[in-house]
Amino acid sequence: MRITDTSDLWWKSAVIYCLDVETYLDSNGDGVGDLQGLAARIDYLAQLGVTCLWLMPFYPSPDLDDGYDVTDFYGIDPRLGNHGAFVEMVRTANDRGMRVIVDLVVNHTSDRHPWFVAAKRSVNSPYRDFYVWRDDPPPKGQKNAVFPGEADGIWTKDEKSGQWYLHSFYEHQPDLNVANPAVRDEIARTIGFWLQVGVAGFRVDAVPFLLEVPEGAEMADPHDFLRDVRRFMQRRSSEAALLGEVNLPYEQQVAYFGANDRHELTMQFDFVAMQRLYLSLVRQDPAPLIEALKKRPRLPVEAQWANFLRNHDELTLDQLSEDDRLEVFEALASDERQRVYGRGIVRRLPTMLQGDPRRIRMAYSLLFTLPGTPVLFYGEEIGMGENSEIPGRQAVRTPMQWSADRNGGFSDAAASRLVSKPPSDGYAPEHVNVADQIEDRDSLLHFFRDLISRYRISPELGWGEFEVIDQDAVSVLVHSLRADVGRMVAVHNFADVPAAVRFTIDDEPEGAALVDLLEAHRFELGDRGRVDLEVAPYGYRWFRVSRPGDGRVT
Repeated sequence: MRITDTSDLWWKSAVIYCLDVETYLDSNGDGVGDLQGLAARIDYLAQLGVTCLWLMPFYPSPDLDDGYDVTDFYGIDPRLGNHGAFVEMVRTANDRGMRVIVDLVVNHTSDRHPWFVAAKRSVNSPYRDFYVWRDDPPPKGQKNAVFPGEADGIWTKDEKSGQWYLHSFYEHQPDLNVANPAVRDEIARTIGFWLQVGVAGFRVDAVPFLLEVPEGAEMADPHDFLRDVRRFMQRRSSEAALLGEVNLPYEQQVAYFGANDRHELTMQFDFVAMQRLYLSLVRQDPAPLIEALKKRPRLPVEAQWANFLRNHDELTLDQLSEDDRLEVFEALASDERQRVYGRGIVRRLPTMLQGDPRRIRMAYSLLFTLPGTPVLFYGEEIGMGENSEIPGRQAVRTPMQWSADRNGGFSDAAASRLVSKPPSDGYAPEHVNVADQIEDRDSLLHFFRDLISRYRISPELGWGEFEVIDQDAVSVLVHSLRADVGRMVAVHNFADVPAAVRFTIDDEPEGAALVDLLEAHRFELGDRGRVDLEVAPYGYRWFRVSRPGDGRVT
């Protein structure tokens, strides 16, 4: 690779920041965040170092599933603004060096979408085949795998026609039939529309469900549809990216990247490594994470893994064994009310780690040094917690906490009108907010700024070849990322006790040194490349291998 390649494949060295417009900043005092409020915070995000905004659904919706039940794929929820405000926000973000990607939620619609309303009106409607129907009653005892305990089955009877329609999610979210060419055309138009408006790509929701086709449909390989989407998108915008949600084991997940130059998703979230990372945090042992990273399939240069610690959903642990999952539950969510669906945790990272600033900072340092692209969920940069009074996944989707003022500076509206309520415990806005942390050079916010600034000048983190470096401290992970532009070495101690670490950096020229990017230290490697370090409890170090004549400032 050349350093200029990082502008072509921008997603490989991006910092992605996910936010929900309705919970970010309310500009007009109605209790709901809006696009104008987001535009007013673009400079804050630029100063943080974000290079890509991922917007959760902002489309018209009954809002029965936090906006994922869409009634118009081309529209904007009028509470949040209009297309003019959207374009102004995107233009402002672009001017500050940020791209914008949006949620593409096309595996289903709301049951109030005009397509489904027309489909229910008559079995002869041209929109009837936009959805999946069956004449015979579904098998008894069928479970809903997505929302066990919340949604009952995956088929619901339409009383007027006597047929059942498929809904892999909630009853009010009927599945679209992607085997129908007319549906695929509408999805393409949706993608083309938002690209024309200025977005740089899409986060594709629940991709495996999107590719499910009715039994007997004339569609030999559903992945052909995903390949068509990628080709269409890149015809309209050569730089656009598809970030896919594919929570499957690696051996199944890799198919969604495509093969043999038949490209599909550009990036995918690494659910496997994320879940193993939490097991490592609980055990104070990096071995589970190392095992996952070593099993990662090799990807073509144009593809990338997206790393994350939390997102807007439950912290799913579905790919851990039952015993391992229970171990994480007991350590991070001891109260049954903090768990959901038998597989996930509805808490943010700081509360799971009992507010220990050492563990929190080590975890985020690790996130930014894992091979791949880091993805943040809004509020992580200040250590926001969840509102435990709100049930389920909504507990982590509370308003952004800007200050210690009323409603955390999110809105001037009465508390009763807020789209969601901030926590009222030790993570309430009076204790955790942006304004206070901006003034505190030792705050978590400034820590994030520092990490991101180092990450942005270290493209080997997003592009490099991963290698675990052998050493004897069981609680410590030492790994290297090596690319044509250079090499990084990261050290992370998962334990609450200090560790003495000795390792060797091999294959480096005479005169090479390790430059500490987080502290003002430089270690000459010497002839044998041996390094001896004392690592603090939950300590972390970032080193760049500085080679004679490499031309880099650090």
